[in-house]
Formats: sequence, structure tokens, C-alpha cells
Amino acid sequence: MAFQETRLQRLRTSMHEHNLDSLYIRDTNNIRWLTGFESVFDEESAHALFVSDSQCLLHSDSRYSAALRKAAQGSPVHINDEARGHFSLILDKLASLPNVSTRNRMGIETSLTLTEFRSMERALAQHEGGVELVETDRLCQALREVKDEDEVATMRKAQAITDAAFDYIINFIRPGMTEREVQRELDCYMFDHGSVGLAFPTIVATGDHAASPHAQPGECKIARGDAIVMDFGARVNDYCSDMTRTVFVGKPSEEVCRAFEALQCANKTCKDMLLPGVIARDVHNEALRILADYGFENMMGHSLGHSVGLEIHEEPNLSPRNALPLQAGSVVTVEPGIYKEGSFGMRLEDFGVVSNEGFKVFTQSTHDMVII
Repeated sequence: MAFQETRLQRLRTSMHEHNLDSLYIRDTNNIRWLTGFESVFDEESAHALFVSDSQCLLHSDSRYSAALRKAAQGSPVHINDEARGHFSLILDKLASLPNVSTRNRMGIETSLTLTEFRSMERALAQHEGGVELVETDRLCQALREVKDEDEVATMRKAQAITDAAFDYIINFIRPGMTEREVQRELDCYMFDHGSVGLAFPTIVATGDHAASPHAQPGECKIARGDAIVMDFGARVNDYCSDMTRTVFVGKPSEEVCRAFEALQCANKTCKDMLLPGVIARDVHNEALRILADYGFENMMGHSLGHSVGLEIHEEPNLSPRNALPLQAGSVVTVEPGIYKEGSFGMRLEDFGVVSNEGFKVFTQSTHDMVII
């Protein structure tokens, strides 16, 4: 994925709507999204992007400059690796901006650390020009909610690796193995088949341990009669996939079978609801209603789903707190779960993109009950 002019245009349009002359971006994922640069950024917060109507300046340091200049070729992104602080350099660049108001309204992200913000205030106090810092609440993230065709295609590739890993792992699992053994095998398979990283730490949980939705894989051994929850995802070109499947070791009990049927029903029904304009919390509430009808009321404490992209948890969420309508281009998960403390847990998760024609699912792994 390379630089896309439309993203910069969308950002500038949003800046105008918020009456901003410029924008100072420090969140690495926002920088990664806007530039489209691949295989450059890591987890270190070493970059700052400055955007105005006339400039798009990325300030970094010498560790990244060669890769950044190569990635920026043919784009309007100017790379600067002067050995100085991000904000002091940006203040100097403001003096060269044409046609701006006497007092430059510069948007800043609310994710800035307090330490950095205080440092910026001190630098402003010594700066001769008029600059007003304006807090922006998830301005870039709001633009990232609607994925473009390249983003969707990349997540489909990541999910294809994840689906293949599931096909492999269900033929690998044997009673007596530990959760950790299965987790390592899943991770190795994804790396060996094209994943450049994990979307998140893989979850493998068996027996009553699976009743914890974010259980950490450990030395619990897989036994006959267990349900095994596996939540995992590959990463391709910085984009994530996300899938959960629950498999069974031997024939499950009648209660467990009924719980799995409830998940199948909730998953399908809620995916069928996903259209532009649908209120996010209504989808979550429909899942709760279905689970309650099956006799599993109050056994799903988490939201039905979340968005996926450069980060594994983005917006919008299919949450009881989200009263906003879904948009075409939003990529979301649908992951109903049932957790009975001291007994079992299970989850059935797919993800895909909301479109005017309905929900286009990336996940291809079966919803049938898999018995090992």
C-alpha cells in the first residue's frame, strides 16, 4: 500500500470543517494511515506529522530516514530528520506558511502525553508567532472508520492466513496438549505462511479457563469434554485480522450444544442486520436478546464487536454505548460469546465490511461444530 492522495484530501477537508489552519499528529497509527508507508514504522513513538493546506511534513530521526525517504518518493510528504525536537521544528516551519490567519489554529491530538503537552506550552511561550493549540477528539480516527478498497483487500489477505491456520490447528490439537503448545503452533503457522506479525497475543483457553474472555494461554491441559476457545489473527502490511472459533474435544454436553447453537444464531442474525444507517447498539442488543432466549442471559459481558484496521480495536464499536449509525466502509467484528464461570466458555467471531448490499464477511472458516 502506498501514499493515497484521497486520504490527505479527506484530512484537509476535516481540518477546514474544524476551523484548523494546521494539524500536529503524533499517533503513529494515524501517521501510518495517512502516509500509507509500509515496512517503516515500529512501536516507537519517534515521528511527528505536520499538515497544512500547503505542507505535509514528517519529522523523524536518522534511524528511519532512509526508509522514509524511499517510501515518500513520488508523494507530497516531505521528510525531515534534523536532530531536534518535533514541535520546535514545526514552530519554525509555521513562519513559512502562506495565507494563514494571524493566529494559527493548530490541532493537536488528545492522546498526547501530559509531559509532551507541557513541553509544547513552554516552547510556545518563547515563540514570537501567534499559535493557538486546539484539542481534536479523534479527528484522524474518525476518518479511519471508513476503510478504502486497499485496506479491505489487505485485511482479506490477513484473514486468509488466519483461516488457513484454523484448518491446520484443528488437525494438530490432541488431548493432553497445553494451551501454550497450541498457541505456539498457531503463531508459528501464521508467521510461516505470510503474517508479518500477530494482530494481538493469541488466546487459547480450554475447560473452565475459557470462561474468561481474554484468558492468557498457560499450562492448562486439553481434556476430553472440553471446549477450546481460540482467538487469533494475522497481520499483513500493518493491517489486522481477527477471528475466534470454539472447538470441542469429544461429544459436548447438551447444555454446551445449546450454547453453541445460540452463538450460531446470534452471529448470523446480527451479521444480517449490518447495513449503513443501522444503530450500532441495536445490533449488540439483538445479540443479547437471542442469547437470553436460549437460556444464557447475562452471560456475555463484552460488546458484540469492534472495528479492525491498523489496530485490533478501532471504532466504531458494536457496543451498548454506541448510539451512532454504521457507515458503508466500516469494518467490524461480530463475536457473540457465552461464559459460564467454573464450567465453560465459547465465542464465535467473524469480521467483514459494512456495505450498501449488506455485510461482506472476510472470514471463511466454518460455523459448524468441530469435534476433535
